[in-house]
Amino acid sequence: MAQATDRLRRYLDDELGECRSEDVESRLDELGTLEAALGDAQLDTELEVLSALANETRYRLVRVLVAAGEELCVCELQAVVDVTESGLSHALSALAEAGLVEGEKEGRWKKYGATNRAVALVTVLDGCVK
Repeated sequence: MAQATDRLRRYLDDELGECRSEDVESRLDELGTLEAALGDAQLDTELEVLSALANETRYRLVRVLVAAGEELCVCELQAVVDVTESGLSHALSALAEAGLVEGEKEGRWKKYGATNRAVALVTVLDGCVK
């Protein structure tokens, strides 16, 4: 932490022309407030979402469900990804836990659809590609 404080002091000295201990303490307080505003629960949730998308099969499933704009049967999703039924079930379960898909049983068929969170994330990612 001392090394980080020294570096911050040098940065503030460059920015302000002269850096006092009060300037460093004030900036550390501001940065601490920013970090506290995030909250551990929010970070954990966001990391779970990003972790769920960090697998090609799961990411492909989310992209397909968002593009479809409707619920798709597991048998339809099986045709899209080259994984076992068990692998597909595991992927969909992880996506559901992350709040990216929702599943609904209709008779003997299970259907999944993208959540608003998934649609928003894909929309943002699409906007990043040039």
